[in-house]
Amino acid sequence: MRFSKWHALGNSYLLVERADSGPPLTPGQAHRLCDVHIGVGSDGVIEVVSSDEARAEIVIWNPDGSTAEMSGNGVRIAARWLAARTGAEEVTIRVGPREVTARILDALAVEQEMGPVEVGEAETLDLDGETVEFTPVSVGNPHAVVLRPPVREQLLRLGPRLERHRRFPERTNVQLVGVDGPHEVTALVWERGAGETAASGSSAVAVAAAAVAKGWCVSPVTVHLPGGDLGIAVDANGRAVLTGPAEEVCVGEAFL
Repeated sequence: MRFSKWHALGNSYLLVERADSGPPLTPGQAHRLCDVHIGVGSDGVIEVVSSDEARAEIVIWNPDGSTAEMSGNGVRIAARWLAARTGAEEVTIRVGPREVTARILDALAVEQEMGPVEVGEAETLDLDGETVEFTPVSVGNPHAVVLRPPVREQLLRLGPRLERHRRFPERTNVQLVGVDGPHEVTALVWERGAGETAASGSSAVAVAAAAVAKGWCVSPVTVHLPGGDLGIAVDANGRAVLTGPAEEVCVGEAFL
């Protein structure tokens, strides 16, 4: 199976084409590909189902073999891959029912129209006697945005517990957020099905949308992540535009 490896601010993905790999990937194959010991090693797999000059349909696999409804970084990588392959400056990437239009800005940066973001009212959960307040956000996939100092030890403690709380029957992505100013925040991400990640595009969009909706910040918002910065603009209708880099690392062949 031929693959290319990409990263977006340290969030790595393997990209494979169904035409090259034959039948659709299985959860076991996705898990093996992501495993650093028995596979290639990555934070996920982008499976290109079909593509033409300006459009591609993809499936995004998590390291545990589950699939994701959306990944801002994964979509951006797919957009950069398709643009490099076809020469198109604007492409459309479809993930499940959602389509994202992406424009190539320069050698690294991609601007993505992520579509509508739904920000709910704050909720509280009891985690073994500890009360945690969060803002639920949907970017096509679920997020729990927690306004508290983004300390790694707290993320590792709270992330897996929130991800699998019964409040989230399909599990959830989790972000710890600190507000740095009217246009910037710092966030740490616990990604559903992957764990701690250096960066997440959909998480950055969820954080920015929550920050604007709750009055913590005003648009545009720069989200500082361990892997680097992502820029998000949120309009009055709650639609978000994400700008960030994507870079190819290598190509190879895996034997599954």
